[in-house]
Amino acid sequence: MEDYEKDDFGDGTKISDYNSALFINQRINNLWVDANKHKRTGAFSDWNADLDSMWCELAGDVDENSVEDKKFKEINLRIKAVNPIINWGVQTMNKKTPDIHTKKAKQYGELMDKELFLRRLQNKQGKGTKYRDDMADYMDG
Repeated sequence: MEDYEKDDFGDGTKISDYNSALFINQRINNLWVDANKHKRTGAFSDWNADLDSMWCELAGDVDENSVEDKKFKEINLRIKAVNPIINWGVQTMNKKTPDIHTKKAKQYGELMDKELFLRRLQNKQGKGTKYRDDMADYMDG
């Protein structure tokens, strides 16, 4: 591994010559594609798993016990309150009881909150749709 790292800071701190940002962004994109598909087809358990995987991709840049960390844990506690999260198939929805529709609506709302939180976190980290402000760069110079 020594051939692939160098001491960039003069203090023994090593930084890899290779950057995995491209692969991270590719995984993030694939997770959003899967999450969107699972959300639209009513596969809420799969959607929730996609969102948990997204958290794992983004949480590397989140400090433990930070506002973001606490918010994610809070969202998961709310989701736990409407467990079990299931994949709502046609056979489930054919029962058409008010309880089933209410539970599905509650789960959908909690998962939407989780998704929106993660999308906003991704943007805040500069890994999403946040665009560079070239004017700010110009003014810093």
